[in-house]
Parts: sequence; structure tokens; C-alpha cells
Amino acid sequence: MTEKATATLPGRVEKIIKPMFSSEPEKAQISVEGADHLYREIRIENKLTDENGGEVKLKPGATVDVTVQADPEDTAKKP
Repeated sequence: MTEKATATLPGRVEKIIKPMFSSEPEKAQISVEGADHLYREIRIENKLTDENGGEVKLKPGATVDVTVQADPEDTAKKP
């Protein structure tokens, strides 16, 4: 199996967004360094898995790595 192409950018958790309704998940807003200004912030469900399989969540101000992966057939060589 061929490895996926990756790009990793540093980021920081700007804030934790509480849900309006209890049925909705809490969100973490992350500012991605190196991204275009208008597209710098992303929001994800604030639920991660630690090395033991336990559920954890991000704290405001946490430093994170944001990784994008793509299968080889979905990429092209740069000229």
C-alpha cells in the first residue's frame, strides 16, 4: 500500500463553542497558521481519542497540528 500525501500546519484552539441544544456536540474553533485569511478558522466536534482509546477534549489556547491527507491517486506531481 502506498503512503498518503500529507501536509501539516500548526494551529491553536481559539475558543470552545457550547451547543445551543443538548443534542448538539460541543465545537472547538481552531485557527490554522499559514492558511488564507478568510479560511483560517475551522470548527470541529470537540472530541478526540487518546492513545488508550479514551475520549478527551481540547482546551482553549491548546496548540494543535492540523493534517490533510490524500490518496496518491488524488494527487498530481508539481511541475
